[in-house]
Amino acid sequence: MEKVKIGIIICHRYHTCAGGKCFRSLKSREGAFDRYKDMDVEVVGYTTCGGCPGGNVEYAPEEMKKNGASIIHLATGLVVGYPPCPRLKHFMEFIPEKFGLEVVVGTHPIPQKYYTTHSNLKTWNSPLYQKVIQPTLTTEEMRLKYD
Repeated sequence: MEKVKIGIIICHRYHTCAGGKCFRSLKSREGAFDRYKDMDVEVVGYTTCGGCPGGNVEYAPEEMKKNGASIIHLATGLVVGYPPCPRLKHFMEFIPEKFGLEVVVGTHPIPQKYYTTHSNLKTWNSPLYQKVIQPTLTTEEMRLKYD
């Protein structure tokens, strides 16, 4: 079985998050982690962005890479928080350019309560957000499991 090592970067406003939804979805291979259905996955780093403007993103991926990470997941909280991370696109471009690591936006499925709010506000109507929410959009039934 192929083994992949990943790092997870969460939004600093959730810095006290214990990662319960992320780790549950990784174990179940749900949300953005469904791409690993037939793989062994090891989390080699879990940290925050460092707070706006995301200074930790300048350094944390390097440490994760030294620990074997080939993929960095930008946690679902960067997308579902209000407002969504204003630097998301920058992080998506910076990490591969500076560290040569693949970036996946999302971890656990989007909780239904956030999906409803952002749909009503039309937060994710841009082409960028339509693309980045796809790995975590899942089904309403799945989203309700993560409320």
